[in-house]
Amino acid sequence: MTRDEQLISLCQSLIRIPSLSGQEEQVARFIEKTMHAYGYDEVQIDKHGSVLGCIRGKRPGKRILMDGHIDTVDIADRDRWTHDPFGAEIENGRIYGRGTSDMKGSVSAMISAAARFAEDTNRDFAGSIYVSGSVHEECFEGVATREISRLAEPDYVIIGEATSTTLKIGQRGRAEVVLETIGKPCHSSNPEAGINAVYHMSALIEEIQKLTFRHHPVLGDGILVLTDIISSPYPGASVVPSLCRATFDRRTLVGETEESVLAQVNEVIDKVKARIPQLNARCYLAEGQEACWTGERISAKRFFPAWLLREDDEYVQKVRAGLEKAGIHAPISHFAFCTNGSHFCGERGIPTIGFGPSLECLAHVVDEYIEIEQLLKACEGFCGILSELTK
Repeated sequence: MTRDEQLISLCQSLIRIPSLSGQEEQVARFIEKTMHAYGYDEVQIDKHGSVLGCIRGKRPGKRILMDGHIDTVDIADRDRWTHDPFGAEIENGRIYGRGTSDMKGSVSAMISAAARFAEDTNRDFAGSIYVSGSVHEECFEGVATREISRLAEPDYVIIGEATSTTLKIGQRGRAEVVLETIGKPCHSSNPEAGINAVYHMSALIEEIQKLTFRHHPVLGDGILVLTDIISSPYPGASVVPSLCRATFDRRTLVGETEESVLAQVNEVIDKVKARIPQLNARCYLAEGQEACWTGERISAKRFFPAWLLREDDEYVQKVRAGLEKAGIHAPISHFAFCTNGSHFCGERGIPTIGFGPSLECLAHVVDEYIEIEQLLKACEGFCGILSELTK
């Protein structure tokens, strides 16, 4: 079997193992076994269930981490799929299946690239190469990778999300902002005896829609979008609602914090309260908690910071040089979505770039696929990047 055939086979094997968030054990164990077979010096599974492999060079140097998540979203509208979501069928140069683009194809390319590079150099390189298959990214961008960065302590990070083998140097952040209004229940035949929490929420939403947000010359606009609203009691049979809760998706820019995001909404609350003295409202960041397959629980506020490197950053230039060496001209841009880079660069300040196979728009779709050409090209690109970073 050639190297390319081996990579394609590895990708297919990963696709054939379902791995919803919190249910990644089987695929993590398979990756652990594969890394050992590929000659990795050390392989471990952390407390959250992420797998982390390491190949050490013969000379001291930087610690490079290539990260890809191994959890996937569920299969929606299965009857609309024309290919088995877990069949990893090949047709017209494409591998079909859940997680091909998001992002088991990239994970297989990174695992393979590290092993190829070690073999081709006889490990005569500076530093250490880490590859992580992280869990729970679909629920908590970057939260599980806090443990990975603690274990690997990387100097540089490569996020293998789909970039169509272009180079990403940043992203907007994401926060889930919850706004609550508290009213007073009463029978709906006598509404003046109560306080309608939904009416008060409507007043707040009207003012929130007037807000303006910063613009970043690279990342674009900060935004605040209403994504969910519900009243209580629900359904409200002849009852004026005493509680209304709205959730907003807030896309943040570099420098915005939990405090600054909430402060803007609190200013709206104060403004409306001056007009409606009965208003009782509060805002806060949503918090999530999920079970890991290891038995641990992972929890965090849903605030994932923005991050951005300069185009002339030394790390970015080294990555570009490595890609050019591999014959890949990679235009520079930024991710349109949130990634584990929110932790690595946004929280930890570790220089981070994004590079990986396939198109962003193929994530989470019916008949998800990856072009085999993209898979092989990404592997070559990873090898090129490693050659520059381990001189």
